[in-house]
Amino acid sequence: MSAPLVVRALRRERVERTPVWYMRQAGRCLAEYRALRERYGILEIARTPELCARVTRMPVDRLGVDAAVLYADIMLPLDGMGVPFHIEPDVGPIVERPLRSSADIAALREVAAEEATPYLFESIRALRRELAPDVALIGFCGAPFTLASYLIEGAPSREHTRAKRMMLGEPELWSRLMATLVAVLARYLRAQIESGVDAVQVFDSWAGVLAVEDYERSVLPWSARLFAALHDAGVPRIHFATGNPALLGLLASVDCEAVSVDWRAPLDVAWDAIGDRAIQGNLDPALCLAPWTVVEARARDVLRRAGGRAGHVFNLGHGVLPDTDADALARLAALVREATSAVAA
Repeated sequence: MSAPLVVRALRRERVERTPVWYMRQAGRCLAEYRALRERYGILEIARTPELCARVTRMPVDRLGVDAAVLYADIMLPLDGMGVPFHIEPDVGPIVERPLRSSADIAALREVAAEEATPYLFESIRALRRELAPDVALIGFCGAPFTLASYLIEGAPSREHTRAKRMMLGEPELWSRLMATLVAVLARYLRAQIESGVDAVQVFDSWAGVLAVEDYERSVLPWSARLFAALHDAGVPRIHFATGNPALLGLLASVDCEAVSVDWRAPLDVAWDAIGDRAIQGNLDPALCLAPWTVVEARARDVLRRAGGRAGHVFNLGHGVLPDTDADALARLAALVREATSAVAA
């Protein structure tokens, strides 16, 4: 049996059409998900295999996408590290005891992934039994820098002042933290792969706040180490950062199969920057709130810039916005299917 369409595209094989899925498609804009959220919190859903699997499956039929992305949160690895956290509505993750000292970092635990988040791997195994074979299941984690920023700042931040202070002013302490995170995340992703995901994406959601020099010196080596640890894992690995197109070449320099790009550079320009890699993206999620004529024109422009080259997975440049109409996303997925099937034929 051939691999799912998304997997084949990420491997830059010739495919019958361009696959499509959306970041943060599991929830947010779906009425059935919002109904569940009236009864359960985000982390409660993520930590309950039956609920996690149900929410992960929702977009596949509702939106007509080619992949299910695991309903989880990038903070879940902290469950095994002895770091209490919660999700504050309309704010985001809150680390209850931020890391500010050498002693704080020394106290971090490193345990087997199955011990840290057993519920997640149970969800993956259930999903792999339930999803159709041609639907890819995508796992993910936060990148070392993004997790480090949450751990140090204690909450989402615009300036990332404390994280930058440690990174630039205490490089030895920074390196100890990043080495710990790489070890934890490598085990976490490998356990996802062994449980049945077909591809993994590493989200460096805050990398764009850094100067290129600081990213290259203090962040890129740790991301590269994480990807290298999965070299033999046998699934496509996607590297994603947002906010700074100047980082694209560096993102592609790690040992990965694909780079996921946001909307700040046109797709063809971004593809030139990443070179010999598959590309995922890159419609601005805010465009999905616009009239259909606008959505259609911009989606066709993304496909035109891809030019039918092998290795394109259509996606948004970041996650689905909560106010997005699910019907618009379904219509967009149908447009991509129809437009690229015609070209392939």
